[in-house]
Amino acid sequence: MKLHFLGTGAADWDVSKANASQDFRRHSSMLVDGCLLVDPGACIFEFESTYGYTDLYAGVTDIVCTHKHGDHYNPETVKKLEARGAVFHDLKAGDVLETEGYIIRAFEANHRTANLPMHLVIESKADGKRIFYGCDGAWLFYDTYRALFALERFDMMIFDCTIGDIHGDYRIFEHNNVAMIAEMRELFKKICPRFLASHLARTLPPATHAETAAVLADHGFETAYDNAIIEV
Repeated sequence: MKLHFLGTGAADWDVSKANASQDFRRHSSMLVDGCLLVDPGACIFEFESTYGYTDLYAGVTDIVCTHKHGDHYNPETVKKLEARGAVFHDLKAGDVLETEGYIIRAFEANHRTANLPMHLVIESKADGKRIFYGCDGAWLFYDTYRALFALERFDMMIFDCTIGDIHGDYRIFEHNNVAMIAEMRELFKKICPRFLASHLARTLPPATHAETAAVLADHGFETAYDNAIIEV
């Protein structure tokens, strides 16, 4: 399974200033194996142009979305991709979607400013790899934790780390800081060998990618960045 990160930032990034620096983060979005788009935000075509890709989305057949906040879902993006033959699947928590290449499970997320927020578990039929994608949410709900643990195995878990390495911020009630995801890793490392952080705010420290990656590495996390391509 190949994960291509089209954006790794939270909603406070000014995407009108987007560039190819590793320290700039677009709104969070991910392309899986070139064919499954997760979170069809407004930045993905600018991303394609900025990084010099040609027809990066030509192979997209399916689109899923964690929730419909503007930094995760853009109707014009969906329309453009549907015109090319892609299918948008409007999921809700509890759904299990089976496409030609994937089994996708949706679980309730702790992100109450959104309507019907979800975390996703994506399993490849081709190689059997399974990932958790949780970009916008705080502590997992108990029922979500139990359902994830019941799956017994993950190859990678991707957590929101919007708040960075600070404490006492009101956003902990619907987003994670480093301490929160470190605690969740301690539990899930029993069934998952690899953890990655994404959905990082611009206005909350650490500031640069290198600084953030150094802090997160101390807690067993890799740090995503825009245009990162990761083999799972």
